[in-house]
Amino acid sequence: MPHKLALIGFGGVGQGFVDILEKKKKMLRDKERMDFQVVAITDLNKGSVHHPEGLCLKEVKRAIQENGTLDAYPDQPGLIRGWDSKETIEKSNADSIVEMTFTNVLTGQPAIDHCKWAFQAKKNVVMTNKGPVALAHDVLSKQAEDNGVNWMFEGAVMSGTPALRLPQTTLVGNDITAIQGILNGTTNYMLTRMEKGLSYEDALFEAQKLGYAEADPTADVEGFDVLYKILILARVVLGIPLQREDVTCKGIQNMTLADIEKATKQGKRWKLIGSLIQTEQGLKATVQPEMLDLNDPLAGIQGATNAITYNCDLSGPITLVGAGAGIIETGYAVLIDLINIERKR
Repeated sequence: MPHKLALIGFGGVGQGFVDILEKKKKMLRDKERMDFQVVAITDLNKGSVHHPEGLCLKEVKRAIQENGTLDAYPDQPGLIRGWDSKETIEKSNADSIVEMTFTNVLTGQPAIDHCKWAFQAKKNVVMTNKGPVALAHDVLSKQAEDNGVNWMFEGAVMSGTPALRLPQTTLVGNDITAIQGILNGTTNYMLTRMEKGLSYEDALFEAQKLGYAEADPTADVEGFDVLYKILILARVVLGIPLQREDVTCKGIQNMTLADIEKATKQGKRWKLIGSLIQTEQGLKATVQPEMLDLNDPLAGIQGATNAITYNCDLSGPITLVGAGAGIIETGYAVLIDLINIERKR
């Protein structure tokens, strides 16, 4: 039986995920004995289509390419148009909901409601949205458990790089005493460019031009994006619930070339570091620019790349390096979560 999916949000990541499903369809069937079938897509701007026997992904892509919406998807018997996200979640015959809407890190909405509606409907949720994980992890985890469904969100921290699955599986048995990471590609790119002599303003402009930074870069440059990833790592990896106010947060918005030169003279390098350190007084959580020694694995991470170091009592420090964003990378995070759900069935 196909594993039926409903996609909530159909921006770049959603479209990239559809490309992955097409590309990997034969491999998934032959090697994993898995068949994922998209039965519904809904997007606030692009419209909505549902067919209980599955959508033709080639026609979905053609419709989007034609005019940017799903309006041009061909009519056929059984096709339903116009469902909003709640109707799609509750009325479609999907086994799993793939939540890929815009992240509101202040409220977690509407993604929190999407999760609640899905769990009430006895449907799994896979998401790339960090808001619900950071702000409502315990409530949503219990609701998923009570309804006998899965909630997975590997893509919420480092996209397709397994920043959550690595410590939860491969590093099991260790006591993790500290987690430190470069968890925002925009700011790491900017600091890399500033080290080459660009001013903060010029580095930001370049990052925006390349698509790394949004028109409003506040969440990146002031550290809020990293803050929410730290909340997720604390709860999911260390089992310690933290609130926003428990994390000391300072971004790079006041960094100058003089600061960069100071680090260079000391044989060090600035990085925006999200950090969780176990102390006798409890868990110390910070997001702040730090001068790292050049022999620190994180100091060598250049450009928009992300990295995270787990300090383990048995295996020692383990550093994971990879993309922290990207359409294909984040789409892959969705796929690996779905594969793991299917393996449990």
